[in-house]
Amino acid sequence: MNNGKLMVLDTNVILHDSSCIYRFQEHDIAIPITVLEELDRFKKGHESVNYHAREFLRALDALSGDKLFNGGVRIGEGQGLIAIKLEKEMHPELQINFAATKADHHILNIAYHLAREETRRQVTLVSKDVNLRMKAKAVGLMAEDFKNDHVKDPGALYAGHRVVEGVSGEAIHKLYNGTASVPADELAPELGLRANEYLVLRNGRQSALACFDGESSEVRRVDRERAASVQPRNAEQTFALNALLNKEIQLVTISGKAGTGKTLLALAAALHQRDDYRQIFMARPVVPLANRDLGYLPGDVHSKLEPYMQPIFDNLGVIQMAGDNLRSWNTNDLLKEEQLVIAPLAYIRGRSLVKIFFIVDEAQNLTPHEVKTIITRAGEGTKIVLTGDIFQIDHPYLDSHSNGLSYLLAKMQGQKLYAHINLEKGERSMLAELASNLL
Repeated sequence: MNNGKLMVLDTNVILHDSSCIYRFQEHDIAIPITVLEELDRFKKGHESVNYHAREFLRALDALSGDKLFNGGVRIGEGQGLIAIKLEKEMHPELQINFAATKADHHILNIAYHLAREETRRQVTLVSKDVNLRMKAKAVGLMAEDFKNDHVKDPGALYAGHRVVEGVSGEAIHKLYNGTASVPADELAPELGLRANEYLVLRNGRQSALACFDGESSEVRRVDRERAASVQPRNAEQTFALNALLNKEIQLVTISGKAGTGKTLLALAAALHQRDDYRQIFMARPVVPLANRDLGYLPGDVHSKLEPYMQPIFDNLGVIQMAGDNLRSWNTNDLLKEEQLVIAPLAYIRGRSLVKIFFIVDEAQNLTPHEVKTIITRAGEGTKIVLTGDIFQIDHPYLDSHSNGLSYLLAKMQGQKLYAHINLEKGERSMLAELASNLL
């Protein structure tokens, strides 16, 4: 073993990122035997965690080869060793407070023993489980989250739009009465605009909505458009709908708190363009409450999933009621003909994403790896839209720093195929907005 740290990995770190062992540089890694036992339970299935379990076990097997693994093997050039640590009797100092029936406590016990044995270097338990980290710290053991894909400051993430004051009246006049676009240098060369960034341009009482075209380096006018009888109610919604209807933008993210219209706008744009796509896929990750699996719920598969999918159907109902001709937005017919497919994300994985308008709702409950998997499956003519609130997360091992939507915002900004809008104003009702702000 080298003189670096010894990192003891919890199961949830591996299920979050199967390549995690390559992220610790020169530090050694210990895998408690309990972790392997837990991974064995996750090997079968089509969820992201099942993929990570299989990939990690394959990588571990390839590293070990025909060597005796318990002594540790080199992970790679310039990296530390990885070793399997066998079970030990519960340490007397842990027996009083921690039941030996929980797998977490076995992992904690192995880390605690290692900390007592490895007196010349720091032993750290790495876990996505904040409760286990607190238990480790309570017994004097160093513990930390796995932060390889963390966003440093979620509050400072790219908003996708900004207000520009003091724009010349001539530039605003050109946008409305001239060519509908002006060179960005005429506005303010120091702005440092990103591709597909949206702007509210102001000069006293004059204002204009615009978007920066990264390829032409021009700022073009953005008009207020309707989609499937849905009319945007503010500037941010106008920007979001513009991005959703723009064929050149293949990836759109819309963030914002509940009631800002994220899902409604995405669905309206998809229905408005339904003739341009082979299918509309609408999916959301299923994150059962209280860590209970769907199997605990009564009824068949449809009954179990209905509570998770109901918000999508609620938004479809709003679109139908807003229609000038209700029959033109008969979503029941679209569902029967499978032009519109609504399902949990796990049910849509593996589908061919060619010429699909693919909406992923509640994307803040996805890991960075899951988001990458979805986007890398995009085929020709496909548009992917992810909506969510990075501060409202139901996943037990994700937060505003580590969820896939935050990670995507931090990495994709400025790409010509990508646009993002953060919706700030609630439009559900005055009461809903008041409650969101005060409670």
